[in-house]
Amino acid sequence: MPLPPTVLIADDEPSIRETAAYILESEGYTVLLAANGEEALSLIRSRRPAAVLLDIEMPRKDGLQVCREVKGDPSLRSTHVILLTARGQKKDEREGLAAGADAYLTKPFDEEEILRRLADAVGGGPETPG
Repeated sequence: MPLPPTVLIADDEPSIRETAAYILESEGYTVLLAANGEEALSLIRSRRPAAVLLDIEMPRKDGLQVCREVKGDPSLRSTHVILLTARGQKKDEREGLAAGADAYLTKPFDEEEILRRLADAVGGGPETPG
């Protein structure tokens, strides 16, 4: 049986990290947590998660900087980055996608949408046969 996909949740808001972690773990994902951009980048480099749920507004490196660094590094480029942010304007979404994000979702987030995006990112998700 293959190991469940690993997903990093990077958000400076503890309640968002905890809620998202609970949802993902209940679906069988292995979850890593980061409270700021530097911590997120360090975990991405060391643990190589299949996907990252990445807030934009974080201390010590914002999510756009983290996304640009991940997508600019050939060894990390395949990491699926989903920006999950309170920034809901079209210009914010364009900026996020220009930074290399694979998807852009806004808070408050829709649990089903996140699970759908992650399943697409990691090839069907942990519980989908195939």
